[in-house]
Amino acid sequence: MKKILLTGATGYIGKRMISVIAAQGYKVVCCCRDASRFSKSLDIDESLIDVIEVDFLKPETLGTIPEDISGAYYLMHSMSNMDDYENSEKICAENFAQIIEKTQCEHIVYLSGLVNEKELSRHLSSRYQVEKTLMECKVPVTVLRAGIIIGSGSASFEIIRDLVEKLPVMVAPRWLDTKCQPIGIANVLDFLIFVLFKEESYHKSFDIGCDDVLTYKQILSEYAKVRGLKRYIYTLPVMTPKLSSYWLYFITSTSYNLASALVGSMKIEVICRPESLSEIKRITGIQPFSYETALRRTLAKIQANEIISSWKDSFISSRRDASLKEFMEVPHFGCFTDLRSIAYDDREKCLDRVFSLGGNNGWYGQGLWKIRGFLDVLVGGPGLRRGRTHPQRLHEGDALDFWRVLYADRTEGKLILFAEMKLPGEAWLVFKLYRGKLWQKAVFRPHGISGRLYWYSVLPFHGIIFKGMLKKLAGVQSGFSSNNLKQDISKFNG
Repeated sequence: MKKILLTGATGYIGKRMISVIAAQGYKVVCCCRDASRFSKSLDIDESLIDVIEVDFLKPETLGTIPEDISGAYYLMHSMSNMDDYENSEKICAENFAQIIEKTQCEHIVYLSGLVNEKELSRHLSSRYQVEKTLMECKVPVTVLRAGIIIGSGSASFEIIRDLVEKLPVMVAPRWLDTKCQPIGIANVLDFLIFVLFKEESYHKSFDIGCDDVLTYKQILSEYAKVRGLKRYIYTLPVMTPKLSSYWLYFITSTSYNLASALVGSMKIEVICRPESLSEIKRITGIQPFSYETALRRTLAKIQANEIISSWKDSFISSRRDASLKEFMEVPHFGCFTDLRSIAYDDREKCLDRVFSLGGNNGWYGQGLWKIRGFLDVLVGGPGLRRGRTHPQRLHEGDALDFWRVLYADRTEGKLILFAEMKLPGEAWLVFKLYRGKLWQKAVFRPHGISGRLYWYSVLPFHGIIFKGMLKKLAGVQSGFSSNNLKQDISKFNG
């Protein structure tokens, strides 16, 4: 059985490629910086998946890559949380190329952006630099260049959806008149898998997209048409990139850094070279479906809660670009703790409520949570806008409003969340069903005096937020337990 190395396995495209590669009879070797974030939630035989911890910015970690791989997918991007992401992406590509040359790899496939203009944004320039670096590798490389990807959970699509669903009247930046050539996520996955080991594609780059060339204004208008919404869109002759980025940040669920990168790219036409698109269609036998079809397929997936991956679950949406390992252990010393417990009505119903927190399901004590989310957005945090990928299921690494899921196990009855809101410190929220009770623990590790002042400033609201939430989650109206805190902590940690 051939082994295929998959980088970016926890990303939007990478997570979907796992099942696609396995379905072709290959074994998937998934590369993750943090294996604890990798969730085998897909319906795949686990014997077909190996997970290895690799950080391509750290050459000393690359020894875990097996030599007997036959092919590799390069799906790594790090544009959102680093000021010098171009340099980081170049180093990653160089380290990847060096280690791949030492293996039995026969073919590398890289998914890039459409880079056919002479003047490129920082984001697209970085993608092109990675492409050139990989092309210098001794192993044959195929580059697929895509523009806007239309799919449930993609950053581009979520921005389109947020804008049209929220704004009956849009006064938008002038880049809405820029032309682009979108492509459905299903077609992207098809091109990625069917180009693998096709010798005709070696040492070449190909543009992939549907046959529709549209302006961003037409992209939004077509979405409104499919959804049956009446929308009015007007463009301003002048709006600076910075103002455009803030406009996207405050209206949509995107982070400011990602909005800024996307705005830079949206000013540039991203249209496929006709001869390139024709050639890759011939090599793979794929005919991409139209933008309207891609929209309808995507909306159907969302309606059925069949979102396999979302950009929001990537660190692109986070305020940090680091491993969560250092936060897996909830600290006890030097921290402020709010611990409460209550007897629950029914274990399974209680678990359903706990594992359905956030997103459209909301947080019990919704008004105060919304205020906290709004304040977080004002200071550059994610707020409550990210929601959740699935209304009932949670997995390690998922984004949950302004939290990140560190641990989720229904059988054990335990959920650990780490705060990604803007805070003068670090915060955890833990739920655990233990001996007939639901335990809820909020932990805050302050950074200096500002952290301590923050804790005491919000302390008066804890009784409202945490006590009320605990009762609702437990499904009871009374029975709140407040024992000796030291004894409670000992029981909880035990």
